[in-house]
Amino acid sequence: MKIQRHAGNPILKPEPLNPWESMAVCNPTVWYENGLFRMLYRAAGDDEAHRIYLGLAESRDGINFKRVSNDPVLAPSADGPDAGCIEDPRVVRFEGVFYITYAYRPFPPGRYWLHPEGMAYAPGSPEGAPRLIRENLTNTGLAMSTDLQTFIRLGRLTEANSDNRDVMFFPERIKGKYVLLHRKKELPDTPFPSIRISFMEDLFDYNDGFLLARNRYWWETKMGAGCPPLRTDDGWLLIYHAVCRKGIYRAGAMLLDLENPREVIARTAEPILEPKCNYECSGLYSDCVFPTGAVVVGDILYIYYGAADKCICLATCKLSRLIDHLLKRRRLMLFGASL
Repeated sequence: MKIQRHAGNPILKPEPLNPWESMAVCNPTVWYENGLFRMLYRAAGDDEAHRIYLGLAESRDGINFKRVSNDPVLAPSADGPDAGCIEDPRVVRFEGVFYITYAYRPFPPGRYWLHPEGMAYAPGSPEGAPRLIRENLTNTGLAMSTDLQTFIRLGRLTEANSDNRDVMFFPERIKGKYVLLHRKKELPDTPFPSIRISFMEDLFDYNDGFLLARNRYWWETKMGAGCPPLRTDDGWLLIYHAVCRKGIYRAGAMLLDLENPREVIARTAEPILEPKCNYECSGLYSDCVFPTGAVVVGDILYIYYGAADKCICLATCKLSRLIDHLLKRRRLMLFGASL
C-alpha cells in the first residue's frame, strides 16, 4: 500500500528573508485541535556552522501553513549542552501541558552533507574530552510549553555519552506509566539502530527498555520511530522510517497492541512512502523521506515529513484503509506467513 502525496508539495519551503531558515525547513511535528494545525519544524540557514532552530507555523486546512513569526520559537542555547542545534521535535500533551522531545548536539553539525557519510563534526573539541563532546553525539532533551511559542527547557531526557534520537512519548500513559520510543545505538540486541520501547514511572525515568522492532525487510537496515503513535480502535498506529544499505530513507507503518505496546500486531512489508519526486531525491540529504508528524481528522490520516532535509511535505490516506492493510498482514501471519 502507498500513501498519496499532496499535489502541492512541498507545503513549506525555506524562507530566504529569514536567515535562520533560509536554507532548510524539515522534520516537523504537528498538533491538531479545534480545527487548527500547529507545526513545529526544524530550520537552518546558510551559515557555515549550520546551527539548527525550531519555527512554528499554523494552518486551518493542514496544507497552507503560515509562519507565526519571522523569528524562531526555540533556538540553541548560548552556552548550554544544546548550543549546537535543536532539531526533529515531537510533541505530546499531558494534563494540558505540551511536552516536546528534541534532538540536540553541543556543537552545530556543520555542512554535514559535504562530509563523509553525512557525519556531523565537533569543531575545536578539546583533546581528551568525553566522547559526547569529541564526537558531537546527539542527545535528546525535553521541553514543556502551554502555547508552543514559549518553552521551558527541562534538560536531558536520555543518558549522556550515548547517541540516542528519534525519541518520543506515547500521547497517553499506559497502565499508569509513560511510554517512550527511542533509538539508542550500541546495544547487544540491536546490531543496527532499531526502535526500542521503555516504560517509565516518571518523565525522566529513562531506561534502555526493550527491543520493539529491528530490520527485517529489504528496505530496512537502520530504523527509527517517526511520528508519535496514534490511538486507533485496533491498536497504536506507528509511522516509522527505515534506511537501507544505500542510505535511502523510506517510511513504513506498524500496529501495536493498545494495552501492551511491546507487541507488534502487524507491520508493512513494503514501504508506504519512498523517495520519488525531485524534492525528495535532491537536497542536503538526497533520497530521503522522513516522517515526523501525523494527525487524524475524520478518517483522513495526515503524515508530515521532511524531504531531502530541505523542505516539508504532506502525504495522506484513509486511516481505515491503512488499518485494514495492517490487519490483513496480521491475518497472513496467523496463517503461517512471516511478518
